[in-house]
Amino acid sequence: MIKQNRLVYLTLLAAIVISVFPLYWMFVIATRTNDVVGQYPPPMTPGGELGANITRLFEAEQANFALGMLNSAVASVAVTVSTVFFCSLAGFAFAKLRFRGRNALLVVVLGTMMIPVQMGIIPLYMVMVKLGWQNTLQAVVVPFLVSAFGVFLMRQYTLRAVPDELIEAAIVDGSTSFRIYWSVVLPALRPGAAVLALFTFMGTWNEFIWPRAVLEADNPTVQFSLSQLATEYYTDYTLMFAGTLVATLPLLAVFVVFGRQIIGGIMEGAVKA
Repeated sequence: MIKQNRLVYLTLLAAIVISVFPLYWMFVIATRTNDVVGQYPPPMTPGGELGANITRLFEAEQANFALGMLNSAVASVAVTVSTVFFCSLAGFAFAKLRFRGRNALLVVVLGTMMIPVQMGIIPLYMVMVKLGWQNTLQAVVVPFLVSAFGVFLMRQYTLRAVPDELIEAAIVDGSTSFRIYWSVVLPALRPGAAVLALFTFMGTWNEFIWPRAVLEADNPTVQFSLSQLATEYYTDYTLMFAGTLVATLPLLAVFVVFGRQIIGGIMEGAVKA
């Protein structure tokens, strides 16, 4: 038994090292100069050029990195808040309300998940052109205010987390459907909403293809800005790794914030079980 526990711990330790090493290597290169990138053996300890590389990053005219960070922050927060609200509201409706065509509408919503995102880029871009939204932030935000995956996730979580008796008691008290959602259902969905918020924020922050298609270099998102750091003739690896490091920090912060809710929900479910 002791040997098995040691094997489990060693396996977990190896998995942690393999997972964390790319992040550490990114940090090491971000603190160095370009002349050490191709060295063999490569440097394994941080250098002292992080501040200079970050300064060069925000001064790079071709990347417009500060605006890219701001645009990504605004878009990610807006999409995350909207997705959590609308998906939890729709999930509550599909899980607990009875209305004509509910199952057929749910099938239609889930059917949209079968269409690859890449197939919708051209028609979606044509819509943006028709609306005059090219190179505007709303073109990055509005098409993703709700997601079929989020609706399905919130529906399944509502079925498990919210008892029918609780809904019936609220109806007897005279509460409207929206009041039941806001005061009864939404607090119970907090762990599931935290998971959805985390996935949505990360997906929006890391999105590259659609912003690259609809935006221009003078109004980028952070991933678009990172792509602008690599020129046709020369790639400044320390600058790119410094940009990647800075772009990763908001994701780590969001994970810390929502990770507590996720772990709390897991522990709550374990206690109930």
